[in-house]
Amino acid sequence: MRYPKEVVMKDGVEAVIRPVDAADEVALGKFYANLPSDDRWFMRYDVTDAGILRGWIDDPEHVFSILALVEGNIVAHARLHMRESGCYHHMGRLRIIVSPEYRSKRLGTWMLLDLIQLAMDKDLRELRADFVMDHEKTAIDTALKLDFFKKAILEDFVEGPDGTRHDLMIMTKRLHRNWGDF
Repeated sequence: MRYPKEVVMKDGVEAVIRPVDAADEVALGKFYANLPSDDRWFMRYDVTDAGILRGWIDDPEHVFSILALVEGNIVAHARLHMRESGCYHHMGRLRIIVSPEYRSKRLGTWMLLDLIQLAMDKDLRELRADFVMDHEKTAIDTALKLDFFKKAILEDFVEGPDGTRHDLMIMTKRLHRNWGDF
């Protein structure tokens, strides 16, 4: 894929999508720190931990990260986690987070399409994404439109900061060698 990539969102605002590099560490930390806590509690990793962010930046063989920037500010971050060996070597895990003011403008979709293409380029055969059902409905709808399928629903599987339990949906997408195979 060629980066940087310029995209136009539904509202006409332009964003630049490009891979994360070491110089982005502080800005990426600020991006996550500025997200509402309601958008962070269900993430698999503590995104306020500089060591976690550094690990994603320093390990591009296992974690490929891209950013979306508007006027030089990070407004979204997407990751594809990969393993070289073991029973998950054929599968990548996805995570995309978009700032609240840029949601429902197709920015996440642009980033998802890039990660799907990268996964195909890396010869992965399947992608997995996990969603907290009552918090990520728009993301679930987007995944369904791009041929992700519900694999399982784990009822009352995740616990919110207030102790409320939430259902987790696991979705997967089978990959093909190229877009013409769909």
